Amino acid sequence: MRLAALTSGGKDSIYAIQLAIREGHEITDLVTIEPDRDDSYMFHSANIHMVDLISRSAGIPLITRTTRGEKEKELEDLEMALGHLDVEGVVVGAIESEYQASRVRRICNTLGIEMVAPLWHVEPELLLRDMIRAMDIMIVHVSAMGLDEEWLGRTIDGTAIDALIYLNRRYGIHICGEGGEYETLTLDAPLYRSRIEILDTEIIWEGDRGIYKVKDARLIGK
Repeated sequence: MRLAALTSGGKDSIYAIQLAIREGHEITDLVTIEPDRDDSYMFHSANIHMVDLISRSAGIPLITRTTRGEKEKELEDLEMALGHLDVEGVVVGAIESEYQASRVRRICNTLGIEMVAPLWHVEPELLLRDMIRAMDIMIVHVSAMGLDEEWLGRTIDGTAIDALIYLNRRYGIHICGEGGEYETLTLDAPLYRSRIEILDTEIIWEGDRGIYKVKDARLIGK
């Protein structure tokens, strides 16, 4: 099918795109919804500006729409963005969040297109290990017990996954961050023609949460 892909630049949305391509679908557009607030119920905001570099690297056009981030009303912005595209469906990176999946599914039903969710109900540890074998993933936002400032800018590797498993058992955080415990930026993936090199960053820490803000980056050969 011809599919648009809802993406924030994080691991879930990029890996979902990768699996959709592997299944033979054509990704015609990346769709990014930029919330004006960092506590949107539906959309990530951490380093959302980096999707432009991802679009250029992957050679897939980017459709961007801003939203005020208000609960339920922000869905209208997503519907308007998708409604203007000539596609048969949309790829999403949902894993277990029925809140997100049900709302995107409702929009798809309204528009007469399909929701494609390749990660849906895949076992989290297995999924994350598959992701790090295929992609270069960096943690850029944390907001959960056990995830301190040291996690910001950390690459997810086997050691990090072991630590996340421990935090899951101790505090109940989702290993893949599905509950908003952490957000990521995908620096390299098979669909990228060039990888992202980060040149300048700033760490912003506010009590029990923080962001690894990318201030400058570029595409380099791989």
